[in-house]
Amino acid sequence: MNKHRCGWCEGDSLYEEYHDREWGVPVKDDDTLFEFLILETFQAGLSWITVLKKRDNFRKAFDNFDYKKIANYNQEKIDELLDDAGIIRNKLKVNATVSNARAFMEVQKEFGSFSEYIWGFVNGKPLKNKVVYYKDAPATTPLSDSISKDLKKRGFKFVGSTVMYAHMQATGMVNDHEVSCFRYDEV
Repeated sequence: MNKHRCGWCEGDSLYEEYHDREWGVPVKDDDTLFEFLILETFQAGLSWITVLKKRDNFRKAFDNFDYKKIANYNQEKIDELLDDAGIIRNKLKVNATVSNARAFMEVQKEFGSFSEYIWGFVNGKPLKNKVVYYKDAPATTPLSDSISKDLKKRGFKFVGSTVMYAHMQATGMVNDHEVSCFRYDEV
């Protein structure tokens, strides 16, 4: 028996595996939240599949998303990243990754963890939407607007409302699986 999946992932095995195992699963550990935040910032203006196909290259290039190491990247390391054809070589996004790692650690100092901070926007519990067709899911919400505004105030870059709503979807802060998708009730 075939399982019904959200329409956005159908037809690509990498997309389907990501959908089936990760997308929408509540993430509360800081390491994974940072990885998704960085991947979402690189995705800005591109398709998610582009980033997903380069995910392993990003992990290798960015020290497995170790934000403590990334926060200390110097210009030599940044130049090395900008020469790495395995990732998206956008100078502003690479530089933003370094400054976002520093801002991420500042949030950890203030709140105890980034997870406490980000999940505080939804009172620690995923919001469960009732999306019938994936194209009807919003790209932004007033909540993603608020999160974006607060992150920018804290020095984060490339964290616009659309990026933050995608982050909320990916990390399970909001369940936007189609109601007919087999993952809707699982996450």
